[in-house]
Amino acid sequence: GMNSQIYSRSGGFQGLAFSIPIDTAMKVVDQLRTTGKVTRGWLGVLIQPVTKDLAETFGLSKAEGALVASVEKNSPAEKAGLEASDVIIRFDNKAVIASTDLPRIVTEVKPGTKASMQVWRKNANKDLSITVGELPSNVAAGPNTGGPKRAPKAPEITNKLGLSLSELTPEQRKELKLANGIFVEDSLNAAGRAGVQKGDVILSANNVEVKSVEQFNGIVGKVAEGKSVALLVLQGDTRRLISVRPDK
Repeated sequence: GMNSQIYSRSGGFQGLAFSIPIDTAMKVVDQLRTTGKVTRGWLGVLIQPVTKDLAETFGLSKAEGALVASVEKNSPAEKAGLEASDVIIRFDNKAVIASTDLPRIVTEVKPGTKASMQVWRKNANKDLSITVGELPSNVAAGPNTGGPKRAPKAPEITNKLGLSLSELTPEQRKELKLANGIFVEDSLNAAGRAGVQKGDVILSANNVEVKSVEQFNGIVGKVAEGKSVALLVLQGDTRRLISVRPDK
């Protein structure tokens, strides 16, 4: 009767439940017997699945691994040199096939243990060493502020992705604590279908930090026909990578 997760289309409790594996349950029992508490490994990253389009954009032969959308400040991941847009393909000598594999593998590693990690970065494998931290008991998502307030009479430029963009004002940069990025005034066509929303902030395109609308349009303009653009966007308080294939 102990559920580890529930799959539900509506977000409600009605759905398909997945029970806790007996090995996981017994590890919890062993920890409670020996230490009186349960500790779990922690990296300090926000991950998402690697889609077929993102795999193509990053030069991966298969849509496998855990894509790093953001790295928490002062976390074990940051100290190890992990970066946004890295794809974790192995951790603690175990293959990460789906993004859901990573949390399971990490939480089973004893905090304080040094583990090996292999990531895919800029079309090449890179080996990193990380000291796994302990999952804080107060880990929770921050409040969704709905993004920065729109600047009045901001200039808009539309590109072939279907994005109307403007520069971030000094007030917006201060509010969001960002050194770079551009504001999405509107999102239509390919970008809209891919999930880019009005009010988002685009932080990078194809692993290049975006500092201006002109620079962004230059990056997009160089993308070969039929190829996708990987955008790192800030939606509220959450960073995620979105692959956008321009319309023909």
